[in-house]
Amino acid sequence: MGRPRSVIPGDSIAVGLAKIAGLDGQVTIDASNTFGEPLPGYDSIAHQVKAIVGGPAAKAFNTNFASIYDAVDAEPMPPGTLFACDADARETTERLIRDAGFEPIHLGDLAKAALLESLITLTSTLDRGELGPFFYRFHGPGELAARLGLNPS
Repeated sequence: MGRPRSVIPGDSIAVGLAKIAGLDGQVTIDASNTFGEPLPGYDSIAHQVKAIVGGPAAKAFNTNFASIYDAVDAEPMPPGTLFACDADARETTERLIRDAGFEPIHLGDLAKAALLESLITLTSTLDRGELGPFFYRFHGPGELAARLGLNPS
């Protein structure tokens, strides 16, 4: 698995994808964000991508900061990446997330893509505050201590 083949801004998806040959029916992972209303007729950018490509789709990486991707390997445990996807895109999406050094956090089917896109307001607000670009992790009770080999008693 290599780097993404193409990076297209969220507001240019239709034009950008039209310029790429051989995408028909392929698994597509949308990592873009939009700062306005979704395009009429689509619940999310990921749904628009799916309609154009005609294959299984996923929404992932849009809640992570590309500016700190180089710092992922220095983390003591993988940071998280929230994602939503069609069932036929899940295996590929999880593999890409892990290959990039992140831990997949599955939110559900592609209907959750709009929720992921709406999180840009929260992540941007945190970034502009004292925190700056950040990694995130979600764990159930006791899971973090177990992963770190700590006794949670």
